[in-house]
Parts: sequence; structure tokens; C-alpha cells
Amino acid sequence: MKILFASILLSLFAWRTAEAGDRFYCNMKALTSAERARHQELTRTLLATVAEKTELPSGYGFRLSPKELAVVAEWVGFEGRCCPFFTFEIQVTRDQGPVWLRITGAEGVKAFIRAEFQL
Repeated sequence: MKILFASILLSLFAWRTAEAGDRFYCNMKALTSAERARHQELTRTLLATVAEKTELPSGYGFRLSPKELAVVAEWVGFEGRCCPFFTFEIQVTRDQGPVWLRITGAEGVKAFIRAEFQL
């Protein structure tokens, strides 16, 4: 009976939290341990190579070297599985210009991005 009561309370708490707009969480089971290790490696690489950071109304934009395009694409593939609430936009500018990675989402996601990427 205690387990049933605890399950109901947890379900109600999760429903109330999601209803309040706090629906940002990473699915830690979305990646295998090898994929998670690669994702962490890519994250470190990208954060170290960001040339410019721009705050957007619903997220952030990151300017990177065009040579980082493959890294950005692979990272987005992993990150999108872990954090399906993000919207990603990769812009490749003409004449070998910079690559822009924009990460946006619903209201409140900007604070999550700041915390997650320690901005």
C-alpha cells in the first residue's frame, strides 16, 4: 500500500511539474555508454572552439569554425536523443564562412541551456 501511495504521489508531482513548464530533463538512457563517452568528448570540443556566443529570445547561438561542421552534426545527433525538447539549427554560411549552431526551445529552455553548458 505504501508503494502504491508513493507511486501516485510521484506521478502527481511529475504531472504538476510538467504542467508548470518545468519539463526539461535529459534522458540518460537514450545513449549507450560508448555513445555517452563520445557525446561528452564532442561537447568538450565544441565548447572549447566556440568563437562567439549570442543570446537569442528562446535560446543561444554559437559561432564555430567551418571545420567543426562534422563535429556539430554528430553532437546534434546525440544531444537531440538526450534532450528532445531542444530545437537545433545548423547554419553553414557561404564562402567557407562560420558555422552557426542555434539551440532553442520552449519558454524556460534558455535557463536550462545556461545551466547545462555553464554559460
